[in-house]
Amino acid sequence: MAKAMRHFIFTAAVALTLALGSSAEAASGPGGAWTQWTAGNDVSNIASLQRGAANFMGHCAGCHSVKYLRYSRMSADLKIPDEQLESKLLLPGSKRNDYITTALAPADGEAWFGKAPPDLSLITRAKGTDYVYQFLKTFYADPKSANGTNNLALPGTAMPHVLSSLQGVQAAKFSEGEHPHWESFELLEPGQLSPEAYDGFVRDTVNFLDYAGEPVKAQRQSLGIWVILFLLVFTGFAYLLKKEYWKDVK
Repeated sequence: MAKAMRHFIFTAAVALTLALGSSAEAASGPGGAWTQWTAGNDVSNIASLQRGAANFMGHCAGCHSVKYLRYSRMSADLKIPDEQLESKLLLPGSKRNDYITTALAPADGEAWFGKAPPDLSLITRAKGTDYVYQFLKTFYADPKSANGTNNLALPGTAMPHVLSSLQGVQAAKFSEGEHPHWESFELLEPGQLSPEAYDGFVRDTVNFLDYAGEPVKAQRQSLGIWVILFLLVFTGFAYLLKKEYWKDVK
């Protein structure tokens, strides 16, 4: 039994080492440094979530929905005053108890972009926050594309770079060879925001989408700390009880 257990632990350790090595190689491989960019968002940061909500409603809600989230829930969770919600965040024709949907008809989306823009309620849960962050940062000019842009995270994306007025227009430089990979970006036209400010804009937007995918995430994480502490204390009492029961057993 002991020999089998040692073999199992050794096999698991080897598998974990190989997996970590493969992940590190993938991160520094053909994708380039951009694959290591991380969102670093925090769903407990209410100010960031408020900015992200404004970013989403101002730049994304024209085409994308977060159909599992109500305006009223967003307002309560993010501490947005009702008057501010109604004057700045409610889409035309929407009420505070409505779900956040888009007015863009799927047929129009298919006609304009080749496919209907997806609902983004669960995008961070499906793809991860880092992917969405990388996607919004890696648009580049591509004359061969139907909409004039392309994306490193999602090559051939049907989505145009709707944030180009903020980020600017950038060209991607690729290496020579049979399997070219990305090396750097060159800014062709500056945007309204500096690179640092644009990173903050994207991070806040990703933070809001992370919240929209699981509005109770911050509460769950906070509660999880207390659950772990309870289990540790309970384990301590259980150990003391075990010692009491077994103290007379030789």
